Amino acid sequence: MFRTSPRPFHVWRRFLLRLFGAKLGKHVNVYPTVKIWAPWALDIGSFVGVADGVTLYNMASITIGDYCVISQGSHLCAGSHDIDSANFQLITKPISLNSYVWVCAEAFVGPGVKIADGCVLGARAVVVKSIVEPWTVWAGNPAVRKRLRKKVIV
Repeated sequence: MFRTSPRPFHVWRRFLLRLFGAKLGKHVNVYPTVKIWAPWALDIGSFVGVADGVTLYNMASITIGDYCVISQGSHLCAGSHDIDSANFQLITKPISLNSYVWVCAEAFVGPGVKIADGCVLGARAVVVKSIVEPWTVWAGNPAVRKRLRKKVIV
């Protein structure tokens, strides 16, 4: 019912996500090919877009602030495994994106990462450590700071 919904049916997909426990603000647009592992562990602010092909693998909570964009093919992964444990023990840590964050196409955000206000994660960037400096641009694997950006508030 989610995946087969037409692209412009954002209201329908918001209804389904809320039905399964997601907390969503106003004007949240989640596209039909987005994969969400646990809607009840998802908290999205207002005026947010989550593009086609995004994976929100929220074994722990994923929080996305207001005015964020999660571009196509991005992967937010809130879990991993302990490679030194005998049973490859699952490890989960929440992900938190503050307001005005743009996760560009096919970027990866790992478990436990917190992203400060206004940050841009470049296309295919890999972020495995928290970014505390607001209004900065990050790119690469692993992502490194490229520059400050102009503070833009809607």
